[in-house]
Amino acid sequence: MNGLYEEIRIALHSIWRRRWLALGVAWGIAILGWLVVSQLPNRYEAKARVFVQISSVLPAAIGVTAADQQNDVDTIRQTLTSAVNLEKVVRGTDLANTVSGTQDIADRVAGLQTSIKVVAQQNNLFEITASASSPKLAKQIVDKLISIFVDQNLSDDRTDTQATLRFLDGQVDQMQTRLADADAKRTQFQTQYLGSLPGTGTLQDRMAAARTQMAQIDSDLAAAQTSLAAINGQMAGAQPTVAGPTGVVGGPARARLAAIEGQLADARAKGYTESHPDVVALKSQLAAARAAANAEPLGAGGGGQPNPMYLSLKSMQADKQAQVAALSARKSQLQGDINAIIAKLNGDPAVASEQGQIERDYQVLKDKYDAMLGQRETIRVRAQAQAQTDAIKFRTIDPPTAPRKPTAPNRPVLLAGVLILAIGGGLAAAYAMAQLKVTFATAGRLEKASGLPVIGSISERVSRADADLRKRKLKLFAGASAALVVAFVGLLGVEMLMRGLAA
Repeated sequence: MNGLYEEIRIALHSIWRRRWLALGVAWGIAILGWLVVSQLPNRYEAKARVFVQISSVLPAAIGVTAADQQNDVDTIRQTLTSAVNLEKVVRGTDLANTVSGTQDIADRVAGLQTSIKVVAQQNNLFEITASASSPKLAKQIVDKLISIFVDQNLSDDRTDTQATLRFLDGQVDQMQTRLADADAKRTQFQTQYLGSLPGTGTLQDRMAAARTQMAQIDSDLAAAQTSLAAINGQMAGAQPTVAGPTGVVGGPARARLAAIEGQLADARAKGYTESHPDVVALKSQLAAARAAANAEPLGAGGGGQPNPMYLSLKSMQADKQAQVAALSARKSQLQGDINAIIAKLNGDPAVASEQGQIERDYQVLKDKYDAMLGQRETIRVRAQAQAQTDAIKFRTIDPPTAPRKPTAPNRPVLLAGVLILAIGGGLAAAYAMAQLKVTFATAGRLEKASGLPVIGSISERVSRADADLRKRKLKLFAGASAALVVAFVGLLGVEMLMRGLAA
């Protein structure tokens, strides 16, 4: 520990003996460093915070969604610092006074790209920051950026919507022409090849529809035939007449005629036309029954009267017979249709293939046309909503203000750093010079270096004149050292004064 203390004392003594060298180096470093610091340009930073409120003017079903509006805000944030917008900033601020050509404008734009920041914060808040060489210019840059933000919000999205609407109008017209041509081709093909065939659609669709109807008719015909057989069995065990008072005129033929007339009146009451299969069948039965009734002699009933149960069964029998006849006729018609379609398929297979292709092309065009009409209507409604309201509401939370002090460089810290560096450089220079010149500050170091014993040491004898001279030199050294500190304090005062004037 004593050795370390001794080395420190020796080092301090070496520096003190060369104190004028240390002071000169310190002054040199300080003057040079303070000169460099004074030449650094000031940078002033202006900030503003804006709020973007996203309001859904229309429901998402017609194309205006909050996600779309958030994308619009993100697009504005990303393009706000584009070269085109920054050129507007250059021309709209005091930077225009420093440019004389396109190259100067490009240089200013490149500088603004590094000095402007747009940061998205929480809750739809955006912070716009710009740095410039003067407080006024920094505020002008932020103001201009906010103005551009508002202009883009009000015009860009509406312009894009109108352009999209015009494009869709043109596409709809083209698609409508193509759809009309496809429809005409489809109609011509059906008229030429399929006009005599029943049904609609392709041959396969018509065949499938006919077979489905045939299966349904077979089921209905089987049920009707079963019901008719049951009614015939009941009629076989029933008597046409029952005992009644004598003198009643009428026989079975007239009873049947009355039953058929009742069924015909009931069918007409239901709204059946004269060409309905049931009405046609009843008319045929009515003619035969009327002829039989006219041929039947009066009193053929043998003194009895018609059996009501038998008459009811007879009516049900006639109804089922008419139903069976109608279903059989419909089945024959469907079988003929199926045979005609099969003949067309077997006779000309290429027709079926061509018709399928035509139908598919027409359906694809029709689906695209319908979808495009829906998109155009959606865009039109959106354009009308944007013309009447603002989907994005903009509000300045913290307007930009001229900064009162520069953000860079931090001259007080730099000046203090130069002072510390100067002092350290002076001490280092004095210590280095002491190391270059071999001297022995103590008898012990001389004894250690020479390897010989040191008998003794002689102290320096200072005269009064030398002592006075040393005192004057010490005062000069103290004054020069104090002047260095005074110079530092003076530079700090000048910096504060300059900041006040700039503000």
